[in-house]
Amino acid sequence: MAKTIHPATDQAQTLRQLHAERAATAVDEGNTGVYSITSGKGGVGKTAVVANLAYTLAMLGKRVLILDADLGLANIDVVFGLAPAYNLNHFFAGDLELQQILVDGPMGIKILPAGSGVQKFTHLDSQQKMRLLDGLDAMHGHFDYVLIDTEAGIADNVTYFNTAAQEIIVVTTPEPTAITDAYALMKLLSTAFHEKNFNLVVNQIQNEDDALDVFRKLTMVANRYLDISINYLGSIPEDRQMFDAIRRQRVICELHPSSKITLAFQNLARRICAEPSQAAPKGNIQFFWKKLLNIGGQG
Repeated sequence: MAKTIHPATDQAQTLRQLHAERAATAVDEGNTGVYSITSGKGGVGKTAVVANLAYTLAMLGKRVLILDADLGLANIDVVFGLAPAYNLNHFFAGDLELQQILVDGPMGIKILPAGSGVQKFTHLDSQQKMRLLDGLDAMHGHFDYVLIDTEAGIADNVTYFNTAAQEIIVVTTPEPTAITDAYALMKLLSTAFHEKNFNLVVNQIQNEDDALDVFRKLTMVANRYLDISINYLGSIPEDRQMFDAIRRQRVICELHPSSKITLAFQNLARRICAEPSQAAPKGNIQFFWKKLLNIGGQG
């Protein structure tokens, strides 16, 4: 019979368990995993996934950087209740370096916040893209994981950040329009940018069968029409406490460390830590590409 754990046993136990796993899941000092977290449709909870995944990775002892790549409508700083004085707009304007706009989040998470309401940076030119590549390369060795929170949709900045990352995580929900838009994003990245490998997280599910059904649908269509591989990373249950956490500008994994949704994020973080690291570039320019080519020094 399944073991029943009373909620009172307890937040401290959860924290001790995560801290105990730090040594077991340690990432090589010079290895940085760069994940873009993306979606074809807005409203699927992508930014909340980024924030809570970053928090649980940090609980496992990982050094985490979040890059807010929604350059027109910043959200990450809001989710964490931060009010940064500077953001990526200052970097792209040439006023500040990346290190000067880094913001401290909970659990030692570092954040590169985006600006909001400034349209001219919503379409980066080639010089701005290369400057960002160089700026992040200068941080080589400082982080175990970089999580890029892209904007939703298929705009140029979305495709750029997805192709520049080592791994792509597509977030969707069981809603039919969200599934359709997730497939459309993978189709574009596959046919126009030659991306072949995708990771899937199904958010806001009622039960695991819902998530597996989404995975089966996407895999069936992809196998028929696209030459891609979809890796199922896991699911996140729908939880009304998430809305409360967003209103309070705190991550739910911090507010409710013993909840089912927190357990789901912990499992997701563990799966990512267990994934083999990217040994070589995918064939296009990537963040930390000098390191991948073995020609970059420590930052």
